Amino acid sequence: MFERNDHINWDEYFMGIAILSGMRSKDPNSQVGACIVSQNNRILSMGYNGFPNGIPDREFSWAREGEDTKYLYVTHSELNAILNYRGGSLEGAKLYVTLFPCNECAKAIIQSGIKEVIYADDKYAEEPNFRASRRMLNRAGVRLTEYVPTGREIHFTV
Repeated sequence: MFERNDHINWDEYFMGIAILSGMRSKDPNSQVGACIVSQNNRILSMGYNGFPNGIPDREFSWAREGEDTKYLYVTHSELNAILNYRGGSLEGAKLYVTLFPCNECAKAIIQSGIKEVIYADDKYAEEPNFRASRRMLNRAGVRLTEYVPTGREIHFTV
C-alpha cells in the first residue's frame, strides 16, 4: 500500500489556519490570526484582530494615529481565540499566531495555561510592550518558538 509523504506537517497546518483566520480581519493595516491547539493536535479555538462582538466594523476608527485610534477598541487575535474557547481549560495548549503577542495578550496567554507560543513574525521585538511580553512569557515558562516556513507553496484544488 502506498502512503503519501508530501503532506504538510502540523506546524504548517496550524500556522496556515492562523493565517487564514487573520484574513477575516477588517483592519485595513494589520491582519493577525491565531489558532489554539491541544496537546494531541486538535484545534480548540481560533481568532483574529477586530472589534468586540456587537460593535459594527464601520462605527469605530481604524486609524493608527491621532486621538481616536483602533488601539482603543480592537481585540487582538490571541485574546479573541482565548475568549472564543468554550471547552474548559486551555492548560498545556499551544498557540499559533502570525504576530508575536503584545504584553496584554501575554498576560491572557499565561493566565489561560497555554504553554507554547509559535509565532510567524516578531517585527515589534524592540518595542517596550513586546519586550515586556517576552520577559513575562519566559518567566512564566511559556515556550516561545519562531515558526520557520518550509518554503512549500500550498495550492487549493476543489
